[in-house]
Amino acid sequence: MAVRHFLTLLDLSPKELMTVLHRAIELKKMRNDGIVYEPFKGKVLAMIFEKSSTRTRVSFEAGMAQFGGSAIFLSPRDTQLGRGEPVEDSAKVISRMTDIVMIRTFAHDIIERFSANSKVPVINGLTDDHHPCQILADLQTFIEHRGSLTGKTFAWIGDGNNMCNSYIHAAHQLGFHLRIACPYGFEPDPALLEQYKHCATLVKTAEEAATGAHSIATDVWTSMGQEAEQSIRKRRFSTYQVNPRLMDLAASDALFMHCLPAHRGEEISEDMLDDPRSVVWDEAENRLHAQKALMEFLLTNINA
Repeated sequence: MAVRHFLTLLDLSPKELMTVLHRAIELKKMRNDGIVYEPFKGKVLAMIFEKSSTRTRVSFEAGMAQFGGSAIFLSPRDTQLGRGEPVEDSAKVISRMTDIVMIRTFAHDIIERFSANSKVPVINGLTDDHHPCQILADLQTFIEHRGSLTGKTFAWIGDGNNMCNSYIHAAHQLGFHLRIACPYGFEPDPALLEQYKHCATLVKTAEEAATGAHSIATDVWTSMGQEAEQSIRKRRFSTYQVNPRLMDLAASDALFMHCLPAHRGEEISEDMLDDPRSVVWDEAENRLHAQKALMEFLLTNINA
C-alpha cells in the first residue's frame, strides 16, 4: 500500500477528511472515558522542529504516548537537516529508523522534498504556506459545537497567511464558504484566490467578513520570521482586530477561534478569549485529538 502524506488538506479526499474528524471526536470521548487504547506500541514518531511551538510539540508527543508509542524531538541543533546534509538524505535516513514524521519548518518545499524521499508518512506541522493540522482542530471544534460544516460561512480576518491558505483548502474540500478580510498588501496569493473563487471571497473590511458569519478566526499580526515588520503590521492591521463588537455582527450562534498564541490588545481585544462565543481552549485541545486521528489514519489505513 502506497505511503500517504499530509502536507495540505488536499492530500485527503473530502470523505477521508470527514472520517478523520469524526474519528477525532471518538478518540476524544475514549480518552475522557478513561479507555486505554494503544495501537502504536513500538512505533516511533520523529518530530522535526525548525520553528518552535508549544501546542504542536505537546499535542503530537502526548498523542503518541497515549497511543502507546514514543516520540523523538529534533530541533535544528539536533540534526543536519538542510545544514550539513541535503533534506533528501536526511529523509532517507530518518524514515528508515522511525514510523512516521512530523515537520514544522519554514519553506514549504522543504517538507515536499522530505516527503518525496521518505519511506513513512510525513505530516506538515506548519510551513510558511500551510497549517493543515490546525485547521483539522478548528473544524473538529466547529462540528462539536455546531454540527455540519456544509453551507456555513466562515470568516478569516487578518493576515492572508498559512492559516488562511489552509482555510481556503478546507472550504473547497468540505463545502463551506470563506470570507477573507486582509489589509492591502497582505492578501493571500491571487492565484490561489482565483483557483478557489467558488468557495473563498476577498472582502474589504473586517465588518464585511464578519456579518452573518458562523465562525470568525484570526491569527497574530506578526508571525515568527516577520519581527522586522512588526511596527508596520500593527499600523496596517489596526482596523482588523476581532472584538465583541465585531462578533456582534456575526450570526447569533457564531464561534470565535484563534490558533494561539494570542496577542491581547492587538489582533484580539483584551477580553475576546473570555467571551462566551470563544471556543479557543477547546480548539487548542483538539490539536491532540485531531492529530491522533490523523496519525492513526496514515499509519494503519483502517479508515481508507
